[in-house]
Amino acid sequence: MDSFDYIIVGGGTAGCVLANRLSARSRNRVLLLEAGGSDRRFWIRVPIGYGRTYNDPRVNWMYETEPDPGLNGVRSFWPRGKVLGGSGSINAMVYVRGQPADFDDWAAYTDAGWSWDGVRPVFEALENRTDGAPGRLRVTDMNPMAHPLCQAYLRACESLGYRYTPDFNSAQSEGVGIYPVTTRGGLRESTASAYLRPALARANLVLKLRALVRQIEFEGPRASGVRYLWHGRLQRAQAARAVILSAGSINSPQLLQLSGIADPALLARYGIPLRQAAPAVGRNLQDHLGINYVYRSRVPTLNDELYPLRRKIRAGIEFLLRRRGPLSMSVNQGGGFIRSSADQPAADLQLYFNPASYTSTRTRNRRLMNPDAFPGVLLSFNSCRPTSRGHLAIRSADPDTPPSIFPNYLSTERDVADVRLGVRLLRTIAATPPLAALIECEIQPGVQLQSDQELLADFRQRAGSVFHPVGTCAMGNDPVRAVVDARLRVHGLAGLRVVDASVFPSITSGNTNAPVMMVAERGAAMILADEAGA
Repeated sequence: MDSFDYIIVGGGTAGCVLANRLSARSRNRVLLLEAGGSDRRFWIRVPIGYGRTYNDPRVNWMYETEPDPGLNGVRSFWPRGKVLGGSGSINAMVYVRGQPADFDDWAAYTDAGWSWDGVRPVFEALENRTDGAPGRLRVTDMNPMAHPLCQAYLRACESLGYRYTPDFNSAQSEGVGIYPVTTRGGLRESTASAYLRPALARANLVLKLRALVRQIEFEGPRASGVRYLWHGRLQRAQAARAVILSAGSINSPQLLQLSGIADPALLARYGIPLRQAAPAVGRNLQDHLGINYVYRSRVPTLNDELYPLRRKIRAGIEFLLRRRGPLSMSVNQGGGFIRSSADQPAADLQLYFNPASYTSTRTRNRRLMNPDAFPGVLLSFNSCRPTSRGHLAIRSADPDTPPSIFPNYLSTERDVADVRLGVRLLRTIAATPPLAALIECEIQPGVQLQSDQELLADFRQRAGSVFHPVGTCAMGNDPVRAVVDARLRVHGLAGLRVVDASVFPSITSGNTNAPVMMVAERGAAMILADEAGA
């Protein structure tokens, strides 16, 4: 049996950061176990290729939820990265920290270290912007490269009183603008490329791909290692200091439950011995829920550059030769964070503008293979801080059986009210002169739907996940309501931590990849500090 100081389960966004930071201390022996394979794939490295990876089981767990009453009993598609870099290798690359109030709320659950004042320096230190900031992760300003139609969208929003912000990660996070993305030289940047790859030269860091962890092992109340399947054989590894779960909001709680750390009633159902009663494992599930309003354009859009074969070839040549053009960008280019009314204390709606459309593909499940054959654009929104809470639970003692996921979307009046405001706002933006002059007609949902009841029914029918599940191993001081404490240690057990999006006590306003990196950086610093004090 191999022995290490730290075993990290999951080589995703958080796991790659941890592997770099923990192995930087040369006396630490670190094992990183990733269930997927290498991220060195063409459609991962090409930024716009994420539309293909959403439908590729080689790099994507491709989860589906249980039928959800809030969405007319439909199952939602939840892509999650099954590859080095995790979901950061298959996402849309938007990099936004969130709003200060998000983290001040975190501090209310834990301690002041998770407040905005506590986490802002962590964000600043990890970012490497094109102006030469020293952090590891390259964050690219896409303002110079955004599609020209984005400017019409921004002018439409400004005409409604929403201010322009040149950088959502500046002191002025509220407003509309062009989203920054994690690319470097026209290629996708993830924590696998920014953090892990430079660290793999260290002799004290071992990476094992396609290593499926089956269970956490214990000696008394202390996590002592893991059992995992690798190359068809069951292996064991010991952890002298800690086992760290960084398997994400689905797989981290699943592994805890399989290891006997869960609601006792759930474990009894599948004959799993109880290790630690932890009723909060798998609870507190939160996600952003969005919808696309589709418009036919009077002028060319990205569809005209990516649908015809000859232009697709031209775009491919431009990318291969210069790392530029539509293949080097995300399609959700414009958007922002706005208040639905003046009495809101902070921005409560996130907006998106996509200079392409996908009515010919399964847009609800985001299985995007080709844009429409006509010029089209998408306007989208989601509530920043939905109040609905779901849960997930194992459905078998077999680790290969995916857990049941119950999002419980639109289960509060607040979330339903946000839908009514958001869909009306999309139409208001589209009807504003700078954009209305370029729009030929509304394709989805169609102008025949006008009443609040009709638009809400359409939302329930067509809305889908924005792929930001968080909160299933939430941090907090109360072990009944939370899974980990403020230092990301599992309540009631030693040598076991969770460091990934599952520890968010509440969802952040915006895309979640950047906050996960912050959590990983801060978690690594805590682990090293505790090690030094031991």
